[in-house]
Amino acid sequence: MVGFELVMLAFMAGALALAFAGYLTFKIMRQPVGTARMRELSDTIYRGAMTFMNKEYRVMVVYAVIVVALLALAINLQTASAFAFGAFCSALAGNIGMRVATKSNARTAEAARRSIRRGLKVGFSSGAVMGMCVVGFGILGVSVLYHLWEDPTIIVGFGFGASSIALFARVGGGIYTKSADMGADLVGKVEARIPEDDPRNPAVIADNVGDNVGDVAGMGADLFESYVGSIIAAMVLGVVAFNLGELPQSVIVLPLALAAVGIFCSIVATFFVRVGRGTGIKTLHAALNKGVFGSAILMAVVSFLLIWYLIDVMEIFYAMLAGLVAGVAIGLSAEYFTEDRFSPVRSIATSSQTGPATNIISGFSVGMLSTVIPIIAICTAIGLAFYFAGLYGIAIAAVGMLSTLGMTLATDTYGPVADNAAGIAEMSGMGRKVRVRAERLDAVGNTTAAIGKGFAIGSAALTALALFSAYTQAANISALDIIGPTGYLIIIGLLIGGMLPFVFCALTMRAVGEGASLIVKEVRRQFRQIPGLMQGRAKSDYNKCIEISTTAALRKMVVPAALAVVTPVAVGLLLGPEALGGMLVGAIVTGLLLAITLANAGGAWDNAKKYIEAGRFGGKGSKAHAASVIGDTVGDPFKDTSGPSLNILIKLMSMAALLFAPLILKVWGG
Repeated sequence: MVGFELVMLAFMAGALALAFAGYLTFKIMRQPVGTARMRELSDTIYRGAMTFMNKEYRVMVVYAVIVVALLALAINLQTASAFAFGAFCSALAGNIGMRVATKSNARTAEAARRSIRRGLKVGFSSGAVMGMCVVGFGILGVSVLYHLWEDPTIIVGFGFGASSIALFARVGGGIYTKSADMGADLVGKVEARIPEDDPRNPAVIADNVGDNVGDVAGMGADLFESYVGSIIAAMVLGVVAFNLGELPQSVIVLPLALAAVGIFCSIVATFFVRVGRGTGIKTLHAALNKGVFGSAILMAVVSFLLIWYLIDVMEIFYAMLAGLVAGVAIGLSAEYFTEDRFSPVRSIATSSQTGPATNIISGFSVGMLSTVIPIIAICTAIGLAFYFAGLYGIAIAAVGMLSTLGMTLATDTYGPVADNAAGIAEMSGMGRKVRVRAERLDAVGNTTAAIGKGFAIGSAALTALALFSAYTQAANISALDIIGPTGYLIIIGLLIGGMLPFVFCALTMRAVGEGASLIVKEVRRQFRQIPGLMQGRAKSDYNKCIEISTTAALRKMVVPAALAVVTPVAVGLLLGPEALGGMLVGAIVTGLLLAITLANAGGAWDNAKKYIEAGRFGGKGSKAHAASVIGDTVGDPFKDTSGPSLNILIKLMSMAALLFAPLILKVWGG
């Protein structure tokens, strides 16, 4: 009976999250949009984002139909149905969140006209809609399927569906946004010497569209996958622990209960986000931190009471707490390495005085050095979690890290909304006072986005490890013995897995470079062929750049997506379950390190540029600024395409391995 009650608690928490998202949406839509020009710009961004999403969904539907048919034939119809449901929930959460985000940008700018506090409130509320949609649809989907079948192995299909959508959304959105962003910057800022969000730049709207399809829909799908993946892996390992007599049966549904409690804590914490006295960046950032840290503290207290009351095995609480603390530590580390208040970013700005080469070297070294703290935090969490509760503890640590995702994702999604608001303030001529306020909101958003990327990487690592642990149980692997009779196969798998993140990054970066080249040519053409454009007497053809970015992203995302899905199945069928285990280990290690390096290097380059633009080292127009713009442009695909996409690569491969483990065992006689 306890199990049924906890599943119902999870269902109610999901329903509450969606209801709260609806309430916030209603409040946002009642806010004024501003002038006719602001409405026009916002509507153009909205239409561009929906154009991309609708075309992307057509590709996703074809892929989903093929996979559903294969799963029905290779595994069973229930798993295929769960896959379709997972893909639908993930796509729906991202679609709703992005619609609200694109409707909130002009409203955030207009709110900033009245006060910076109002601007923060509207922008953050928009982000909270995305956060609540992700956790709401995620926990609803898992709880409904478990209530129907009471078999976590079938629900793995739900996670695989979420992983597949995340890959398309993250890779496709990342290629789109950085193709447009780089193209806009290379011609606009570097060649034409015009401001970043100048309406004369034909690619500026495509850039704003990209913020939404990449950093709202893409990030949402990424963390939706981690969220449901961690819950499913913990439930699968809970079944194993119960069958072995190690833990009581309630541990199977405990992950759902913890996720439900996290939703309640996140909703309460949204009311902590209030700006005190002052309007500086530190004050605004402190307001958002109240929500992040408040939700984490609430979660620690309430989960202690929940675990004590349900099963009275406090070692599980310690494992959960290890993951929760590690998530906070990773976020703070990302803030340190990417925020211009601290020495890493300032060192990059200083190196810009001697040219782009030293800027790039300095930035890349900062990215590589930034791996230390997250790896220590993750290793500590893994060690403590395993010490207290074994493999199940590692999965619960991942659930703990993601338990307050509703709040964490709200602060992250706030970033692109604030970025769009600053662009609309510039393009609509709202005046210097409003632009300064909007730029402050945007600066805080850059930091929250960097923290969000760090959190996404950390959660991906723990989730992938939990899924890997579940795979070893499903594949009857007790050890990966590299000096045994099959050791050579494991080493082959390790090397293939270690190679995959590099190939994946190469494909996505090349895609961004080719897309950006097309945008550069189009922007140059419009500057050259549209009379009066540079003098402000004619309008740019924004739709052409949106079309180019959309086409490039959809064409170039297919090969990386196929690589992530096909490789683990092929290695498992051709080389065996142990070789696949080695491949997963190799991919997790190199993928995690690469993801941290790329994300933090890109964020640090971006904020080093903004630090110089604030007046240091000669400010805008100086040689240091020109070098920082080049560094920021190099960092764009690092932090917004390849780095974040690696999260999904390592999770999707682990999910595919877990899903197809029975088929692989059947082929290899296990």
